[in-house]
Amino acid sequence: QVDVLSDELNHASIIDGARLSARGRVYKYRHNDLTHLESLLQRLQRPGRRQMVVTDSLFSMDGDFADLQGLVALRERYGFLLALDEAHATLVCGHNGGGAAEAAGVSCQVDLHIGTLSKAIGSHGGFVACSSTMKAWLLNAGRSYVYSTALPAPVVAAATAAIRVAKRESWRQQHVWNCVHRFGARLGIPTQSPIIPIVIGSEADALRVSGALLQMGFHVPAIRPPTVPPGTCRLRVALSAAHSYEDVDALADAILSLGITPIPLEEVLKQSSHMHSTPVTPSKM
Repeated sequence: QVDVLSDELNHASIIDGARLSARGRVYKYRHNDLTHLESLLQRLQRPGRRQMVVTDSLFSMDGDFADLQGLVALRERYGFLLALDEAHATLVCGHNGGGAAEAAGVSCQVDLHIGTLSKAIGSHGGFVACSSTMKAWLLNAGRSYVYSTALPAPVVAAATAAIRVAKRESWRQQHVWNCVHRFGARLGIPTQSPIIPIVIGSEADALRVSGALLQMGFHVPAIRPPTVPPGTCRLRVALSAAHSYEDVDALADAILSLGITPIPLEEVLKQSSHMHSTPVTPSKM
Protein backbone atom coordinates (compact mmCIF):
# COMPACT_ATOMS: atom_id res chain seq x y z
CA GLN A 1 0.00 0.00 0.00
CA VAL A 2 1.36 3.40 -1.02
CA ASP A 3 0.27 6.86 0.07
CA VAL A 4 0.90 9.48 -2.63
CA LEU A 5 1.70 12.97 -1.37
CA SER A 6 1.46 15.58 -4.11
CA ASP A 7 2.25 19.31 -4.17
CA GLU A 8 -1.03 21.17 -4.64
CA LEU A 9 0.34 23.05 -7.69
CA ASN A 10 1.60 19.98 -9.52
CA HIS A 11 0.86 19.71 -13.22
CA ALA A 12 -2.43 18.14 -14.31
CA SER A 13 -0.57 15.12 -15.70
CA ILE A 14 0.70 14.30 -12.20
CA ILE A 15 -2.80 14.69 -10.78
CA ASP A 16 -4.18 12.34 -13.44
CA GLY A 17 -1.41 9.86 -12.75
CA ALA A 18 -2.22 9.90 -9.05
CA ARG A 19 -5.85 9.18 -9.86
CA LEU A 20 -4.74 5.94 -11.53
CA SER A 21 -3.20 4.78 -8.26
CA ALA A 22 -5.37 1.83 -7.26
CA ARG A 23 -3.47 0.72 -4.15
CA GLY A 24 -3.07 3.92 -2.24
CA ARG A 25 -4.63 7.15 -1.13
CA VAL A 26 -3.67 10.56 -2.41
CA TYR A 27 -2.87 13.56 -0.20
CA LYS A 28 -2.13 17.12 -1.29
CA TYR A 29 0.31 19.28 0.64
CA ARG A 30 0.45 23.06 0.41
CA HIS A 31 2.75 24.39 -2.28
CA ASN A 32 6.41 24.05 -1.31
CA ASP A 33 5.34 23.86 2.35
CA LEU A 34 7.65 21.21 3.76
CA THR A 35 6.33 21.72 7.28
CA HIS A 36 2.87 20.71 6.08
CA LEU A 37 4.36 17.82 4.13
CA GLU A 38 6.23 16.57 7.19
CA SER A 39 3.09 16.72 9.31
CA LEU A 40 1.34 14.48 6.78
CA LEU A 41 4.29 12.10 6.69
CA GLN A 42 4.26 11.81 10.48
CA ARG A 43 0.55 11.06 10.45
CA LEU A 44 0.89 8.40 7.76
CA GLN A 45 3.79 6.45 9.23
CA ARG A 46 2.48 2.97 10.01
CA PRO A 47 3.42 -0.66 9.34
CA GLY A 48 2.61 -2.05 5.93
CA ARG A 49 2.42 1.30 4.17
CA ARG A 50 4.92 3.27 2.09
CA GLN A 51 4.83 6.90 1.08
CA MET A 52 5.71 8.50 -2.25
CA VAL A 53 6.21 12.25 -2.58
CA VAL A 54 5.78 13.60 -6.10
CA THR A 55 6.41 17.13 -7.27
CA ASP A 56 7.30 19.22 -10.26
CA SER A 57 10.88 20.43 -10.06
CA LEU A 58 9.98 23.61 -11.96
CA PHE A 59 6.33 24.62 -11.70
CA SER A 60 4.59 25.36 -14.96
CA MET A 61 2.49 28.39 -14.02
CA ASP A 62 4.48 30.22 -11.32
CA GLY A 63 7.94 29.43 -12.70
CA ASP A 64 9.32 28.65 -9.25
CA PHE A 65 11.34 25.63 -8.14
CA ALA A 66 10.61 22.91 -5.61
CA ASP A 67 12.77 22.92 -2.49
CA LEU A 68 14.79 19.90 -3.55
CA GLN A 69 17.36 20.10 -0.76
CA GLY A 70 14.54 20.16 1.79
CA LEU A 71 12.71 17.27 0.12
CA VAL A 72 15.86 15.14 0.09
CA ALA A 73 16.40 15.87 3.78
CA LEU A 74 12.85 14.69 4.51
CA ARG A 75 13.40 11.60 2.34
CA GLU A 76 16.43 10.65 4.43
CA ARG A 77 14.39 11.09 7.60
CA TYR A 78 11.19 9.28 6.56
CA GLY A 79 12.34 6.89 3.83
CA PHE A 80 9.70 7.76 1.23
CA LEU A 81 10.07 7.38 -2.51
CA LEU A 82 10.74 10.71 -4.22
CA ALA A 83 9.38 11.21 -7.74
CA LEU A 84 10.41 14.38 -9.57
CA ASP A 85 8.80 15.69 -12.74
CA GLU A 86 11.57 17.49 -14.64
CA ALA A 87 9.41 18.38 -17.66
CA HIS A 88 10.25 22.09 -17.59
CA ALA A 89 13.84 21.74 -16.33
CA THR A 90 15.30 19.08 -18.64
CA LEU A 91 18.13 20.58 -20.75
CA VAL A 92 17.42 23.94 -19.08
CA CYS A 93 18.96 23.28 -15.66
CA GLY A 94 22.12 21.41 -14.65
CA HIS A 95 25.55 21.49 -16.26
CA ASN A 96 24.65 18.44 -18.38
CA GLY A 97 21.05 19.53 -18.86
CA GLY A 98 19.96 16.91 -16.33
CA GLY A 99 17.35 19.14 -14.74
CA ALA A 100 16.81 20.86 -11.42
CA ALA A 101 17.94 17.82 -9.43
CA GLU A 102 21.31 17.90 -11.16
CA ALA A 103 21.58 21.65 -10.60
CA ALA A 104 20.84 21.12 -6.90
CA GLY A 105 23.29 18.21 -6.63
CA VAL A 106 20.64 15.72 -5.51
CA SER A 107 20.15 13.51 -8.58
CA CYS A 108 21.19 10.35 -6.74
CA GLN A 109 18.66 11.02 -3.96
CA VAL A 110 15.69 11.08 -6.36
CA ASP A 111 14.05 7.69 -6.97
CA LEU A 112 12.18 8.53 -10.18
CA HIS A 113 13.12 11.26 -12.63
CA ILE A 114 10.15 11.85 -14.92
CA GLY A 115 10.39 13.99 -18.02
CA THR A 116 8.99 14.82 -21.41
CA LEU A 117 10.45 14.84 -24.89
CA SER A 118 8.03 17.57 -26.01
CA LYS A 119 9.44 20.74 -24.43
CA ALA A 120 13.16 21.58 -24.65
CA ILE A 121 13.77 18.42 -26.69
CA GLY A 122 11.05 19.41 -29.18
CA SER A 123 9.81 15.90 -29.99
CA HIS A 124 7.05 13.73 -28.54
CA GLY A 125 6.70 11.29 -25.65
CA GLY A 126 8.31 11.02 -22.25
CA PHE A 127 10.77 9.12 -20.09
CA VAL A 128 11.40 7.80 -16.61
CA ALA A 129 14.96 7.50 -15.28
CA CYS A 130 15.16 5.15 -12.30
CA SER A 131 16.84 2.07 -10.85
CA SER A 132 16.87 -1.21 -12.77
CA THR A 133 14.51 -2.71 -10.20
CA MET A 134 12.01 0.14 -10.58
CA LYS A 135 12.38 -0.07 -14.37
CA ALA A 136 11.48 -3.76 -14.38
CA TRP A 137 8.46 -3.10 -12.20
CA LEU A 138 7.21 -0.27 -14.42
CA LEU A 139 7.69 -2.30 -17.60
CA ASN A 140 5.57 -5.11 -16.21
CA ALA A 141 3.03 -3.32 -14.02
CA GLY A 142 2.72 0.23 -15.40
CA ARG A 143 -0.77 0.01 -16.86
CA SER A 144 -0.57 3.15 -18.98
CA TYR A 145 2.73 1.91 -20.41
CA VAL A 146 1.87 -1.75 -20.91
CA TYR A 147 -1.38 -1.02 -22.74
CA SER A 148 -0.09 1.65 -25.10
CA THR A 149 1.90 1.67 -28.31
CA ALA A 150 5.62 2.38 -28.40
CA LEU A 151 6.80 5.68 -29.82
CA PRO A 152 7.50 5.67 -33.56
CA ALA A 153 11.19 5.23 -34.40
CA PRO A 154 11.46 8.63 -36.19
CA VAL A 155 10.14 10.39 -33.10
CA VAL A 156 12.73 8.69 -30.89
CA ALA A 157 15.45 9.47 -33.43
CA ALA A 158 14.45 13.14 -33.46
CA ALA A 159 14.59 13.29 -29.66
CA THR A 160 18.00 11.61 -29.63
CA ALA A 161 19.32 14.06 -32.21
CA ALA A 162 17.99 17.01 -30.21
CA ILE A 163 19.76 15.82 -27.06
CA ARG A 164 23.02 15.46 -28.99
CA VAL A 165 22.66 18.98 -30.35
CA ALA A 166 21.93 20.36 -26.88
CA LYS A 167 25.03 18.69 -25.44
CA ARG A 168 27.22 19.78 -28.35
CA GLU A 169 25.89 23.36 -28.34
CA SER A 170 25.85 24.11 -24.64
CA TRP A 171 25.66 27.84 -25.43
CA ARG A 172 21.94 27.34 -25.97
CA GLN A 173 21.31 26.74 -22.27
CA GLN A 174 23.41 29.74 -21.25
CA HIS A 175 21.59 31.91 -23.79
CA VAL A 176 18.23 30.98 -22.25
CA TRP A 177 19.39 32.09 -18.82
CA ASN A 178 20.92 35.28 -20.22
CA CYS A 179 17.50 36.05 -21.74
CA VAL A 180 15.78 35.33 -18.41
CA HIS A 181 17.99 37.74 -16.49
CA ARG A 182 17.84 40.37 -19.25
CA PHE A 183 14.03 40.26 -19.40
CA GLY A 184 13.67 40.55 -15.63
CA ALA A 185 16.10 43.45 -15.43
CA ARG A 186 14.36 45.33 -18.24
CA LEU A 187 10.95 44.90 -16.61
CA GLY A 188 12.27 45.40 -13.10
CA ILE A 189 10.86 42.12 -11.81
CA PRO A 190 12.53 39.09 -10.19
CA THR A 191 12.84 36.04 -12.42
CA GLN A 192 13.58 32.48 -11.29
CA SER A 193 13.31 30.53 -14.54
CA PRO A 194 12.43 30.77 -18.25
CA ILE A 195 8.77 30.53 -17.20
CA ILE A 196 7.93 34.08 -16.16
CA PRO A 197 4.41 34.90 -14.97
CA ILE A 198 3.21 38.46 -15.45
CA VAL A 199 0.31 38.40 -13.03
CA ILE A 200 -2.46 40.80 -14.06
CA GLY A 201 -5.35 39.86 -11.76
CA SER A 202 -8.73 39.68 -13.45
CA GLU A 203 -9.58 37.44 -16.39
CA ALA A 204 -10.83 40.36 -18.48
CA ASP A 205 -7.64 42.37 -17.97
CA ALA A 206 -5.40 39.41 -18.74
CA LEU A 207 -7.27 38.72 -21.99
CA ARG A 208 -7.17 42.40 -22.93
CA VAL A 209 -3.42 42.66 -22.41
CA SER A 210 -2.75 39.38 -24.19
CA GLY A 211 -4.81 40.60 -27.14
CA ALA A 212 -2.96 43.92 -27.23
CA LEU A 213 0.39 42.15 -27.27
CA LEU A 214 -0.78 39.88 -30.07
CA GLN A 215 -1.60 42.97 -32.13
CA MET A 216 1.96 44.12 -31.48
CA GLY A 217 3.35 40.82 -32.74
CA PHE A 218 3.82 38.89 -29.48
CA HIS A 219 1.93 35.70 -28.68
CA VAL A 220 1.79 35.68 -24.87
CA PRO A 221 -1.21 33.58 -23.76
CA ALA A 222 -3.50 34.64 -20.93
CA ILE A 223 -3.70 31.93 -18.26
CA ARG A 224 -7.07 31.80 -16.48
CA PRO A 225 -9.07 29.60 -14.09
CA PRO A 226 -9.22 26.70 -13.63
CA THR A 227 -5.51 26.56 -14.53
CA VAL A 228 -4.73 29.28 -11.96
CA PRO A 229 -6.81 30.54 -9.00
CA PRO A 230 -9.33 33.36 -9.59
CA GLY A 231 -7.76 36.77 -9.21
CA THR A 232 -4.33 35.54 -10.32
CA CYS A 233 -4.84 35.52 -14.10
CA ARG A 234 -1.58 36.13 -15.86
CA LEU A 235 0.49 36.33 -18.97
CA ARG A 236 2.80 33.33 -19.23
CA VAL A 237 6.10 34.27 -20.81
CA ALA A 238 8.18 31.25 -21.82
CA LEU A 239 11.66 32.11 -23.07
CA SER A 240 13.75 29.75 -25.17
CA ALA A 241 17.08 29.55 -26.95
CA ALA A 242 15.27 30.55 -30.15
CA HIS A 243 14.59 34.04 -28.76
CA SER A 244 17.16 36.73 -29.47
CA TYR A 245 18.08 39.55 -27.11
CA GLU A 246 16.24 41.84 -29.50
CA ASP A 247 13.10 39.70 -29.09
CA VAL A 248 13.38 39.84 -25.31
CA ASP A 249 13.91 43.61 -25.23
CA ALA A 250 11.03 44.23 -27.63
CA LEU A 251 8.60 42.14 -25.57
CA ALA A 252 9.64 43.85 -22.34
CA ASP A 253 9.23 47.26 -23.94
CA ALA A 254 5.81 46.29 -25.32
CA ILE A 255 4.65 45.23 -21.86
CA LEU A 256 5.95 48.45 -20.33
CA SER A 257 4.23 50.50 -23.04
CA LEU A 258 0.89 49.06 -21.92
CA GLY A 259 1.42 50.43 -18.43
CA ILE A 260 1.21 47.01 -16.77
CA THR A 261 2.14 46.73 -13.10
CA PRO A 262 2.61 43.02 -12.40
CA ILE A 263 1.37 41.66 -9.09
CA PRO A 264 4.38 40.29 -7.16
CA LEU A 265 4.56 36.49 -7.28
CA GLU A 266 4.93 36.32 -3.50
CA GLU A 267 1.46 37.82 -3.13
CA VAL A 268 0.07 35.35 -5.65
CA LEU A 269 1.58 32.40 -3.80
CA LYS A 270 0.19 33.67 -0.50
CA GLN A 271 -3.26 33.99 -2.06
CA SER A 272 -3.00 30.50 -3.52
CA SER A 273 -1.88 29.10 -0.16
CA HIS A 274 -4.77 30.85 1.60
CA MET A 275 -7.23 29.34 -0.83
CA HIS A 276 -5.89 25.88 -0.06
CA SER A 277 -5.38 26.33 3.69
CA THR A 278 -8.21 24.05 4.75
CA PRO A 279 -7.15 20.69 6.21
CA VAL A 280 -6.24 18.21 3.52
CA THR A 281 -8.01 14.87 3.61
CA PRO A 282 -7.12 11.77 1.65
CA SER A 283 -8.82 11.50 -1.69
CA LYS A 284 -8.48 10.28 -5.22
CA MET A 285 -7.94 13.96 -6.17
